Amino acid sequence: MSIVSIPRELTVRGVILGAILTVVFTAANVYLGLRVGLTFATSIPAAVISMAILRFFSGATIQENNIVQTIASAAGTLSAIVFVLPGLIMVGWWTGFPYWQSVAVIAIGGILGVMYSVPLRRALVTGSDLPYPEGVAAAEVLKVGAGVGGAEENRRGLAAVILGTGVAALYPLLAKMKLVAEGANATFRLGAGSTFASASLSLALVGVGHLVGLAVGIAMLVGIVLSFFIILPQLTAAGPPAGTELADFVATVFRQRVRFIGAGAIGVAAIWTLLKVIGPIVKGIAGALAADRARKASGNMDSLELTERDLPIGIVGGTILALMVPIGLLLADFSAGGPVADKLGLSLIASIAYVLVAGIVIASVTGYMAGLIGASNSPVSGVGILSALGISLLLLALFGRGLDADATKALVAFALFVTAIIFGVATISNDNLQDLKTGQLVGATPWRQQVALILGVIFGAIVIPPILTLLNQTFGFQGAPGAGAEALAAPQAALISAIAQGVLGGSLDWNLIGLGAGIGAVVVIIDEVLKKTGRGSLPPLAVGMGMYLPMDVTAMVVLGAVLGHLYNRWAVKQHDPGFAERMGVLTATGMIVGDSLFNVVYAGIVAWKDNPDALAVTEGGNLATPLGLALFAGLIALAYWWMRDAAQRPVSAA
Repeated sequence: MSIVSIPRELTVRGVILGAILTVVFTAANVYLGLRVGLTFATSIPAAVISMAILRFFSGATIQENNIVQTIASAAGTLSAIVFVLPGLIMVGWWTGFPYWQSVAVIAIGGILGVMYSVPLRRALVTGSDLPYPEGVAAAEVLKVGAGVGGAEENRRGLAAVILGTGVAALYPLLAKMKLVAEGANATFRLGAGSTFASASLSLALVGVGHLVGLAVGIAMLVGIVLSFFIILPQLTAAGPPAGTELADFVATVFRQRVRFIGAGAIGVAAIWTLLKVIGPIVKGIAGALAADRARKASGNMDSLELTERDLPIGIVGGTILALMVPIGLLLADFSAGGPVADKLGLSLIASIAYVLVAGIVIASVTGYMAGLIGASNSPVSGVGILSALGISLLLLALFGRGLDADATKALVAFALFVTAIIFGVATISNDNLQDLKTGQLVGATPWRQQVALILGVIFGAIVIPPILTLLNQTFGFQGAPGAGAEALAAPQAALISAIAQGVLGGSLDWNLIGLGAGIGAVVVIIDEVLKKTGRGSLPPLAVGMGMYLPMDVTAMVVLGAVLGHLYNRWAVKQHDPGFAERMGVLTATGMIVGDSLFNVVYAGIVAWKDNPDALAVTEGGNLATPLGLALFAGLIALAYWWMRDAAQRPVSAA
């Protein structure tokens, strides 16, 4: 029995299917996040699987499939909490993951993220021209699956998605078999120092670049040049210590120094972004209040326009405030016996105020970043660094330095616990606005989708702790007491833990963050000048992401942005420019679909075999890289040749 029948949208069968997909995708994401520090977007794979299953049931609609992907993507995205929580084991505070305490911190942070997203939907989705590459891609997949548009256009659009999916899944399959290289990299001398160039051979990243556009691509390229070709060579001028390989030395300098500069740039860009979107956010809240008054006056939400049917703003605000009570109880319980307990009242007031205010800021910033570059590529770990930095500074102001080792460890653990709550807000806001963009494009009802997001958070919160416990008992985490040779790296958790320890222990290099902040301020000024003179833009957050993220990720996004720009310039000259551009969007969407689906399958195989090389058929070799580059270039050429060919043929001709 469906909760709403016309059209079918938030249904019992959709919720059950979303819950089942949650278990699969969340388990895969938790494992990959801990092993290699990466997670994958689950919205498109969930949409594809939902369409494949619900087509066998009567009355399935595009909106119902959208609800399934919304639930699964919210839970899958929430698995990024593994970028923080394992830090509590690494610093020696926890030995395992207390189930209900872990469920509570994950669920509360996630639900706060949903609530903060409600007014942001008006500001950053319906009232914004941000590209939302993954949200648009998911909508295109749903539309093609539902047969939206004419029969021939739909047939050709489906072929575009299938082609993109095929080429994007083929390459990583061959790479995991070790027949071709997964990426290309080289370390070399530059000026007085050294640097490295690298690229992950991922067609999904090319597809994301195609969708985000040239301005973002150029901004990320600027960030790449700043980090890898200016800053890194200067910081490596002294050369590696005796007995250290040059490649290891350069990679370590990037990870331990350059990324902090990038985090500083992201911080300034984030603050500026918040200042820019405060106006739209205020308008969004005002619009939500007006819609609430109209709903009360008519006594029926159906009297409102579909785009106005959010969760009532009174419920949103009341839920946010009500959640501060369990947050206070959680923090009080967590801090028992430590230095925080000695100043419990003041510490709780300060921490709750920090969660409340930082949550608003971070939800706005991560939502904007997701709209700019996509949820998968958004540097949420950078936001986690800034969150840990903020709460650590707050605790430092309250307790000062000079505490003994046990007291300092307790403060570090408390900082990580608060960061975990805020990180839940960040990850969900990062994903939710993509989902709400998809919903806008397929005619979904906002409040039903927001309920689905809450359900996704709850399902994810229930599933994540036992998976973390199993992996901790099986492998452990590098840096934790007693960790073995097979311990999982959990790189982001290690980095965020190091931030808290650096601030509270007095070892953090503030000069790096200050340098990044200065660079960010200069980029903000340049962006504003370019906009006022009509010469384009240089999105500051995209520059910061180019500085902070490994070149593995950003290089292919830049390439995709350039290719997409060239294709769109060609498309506007065709007989049907709109159709020609859609062929590009659908093929790029297929690239994202193929990579996502492959990652789901591969993560399952790795977990089953307990072997990251489960598909390898060779040891690799010297030819893997040149063969990979040649094949990768050929697959890109094939995809763009096909989209041009499909766009040139009149729709009526077939």
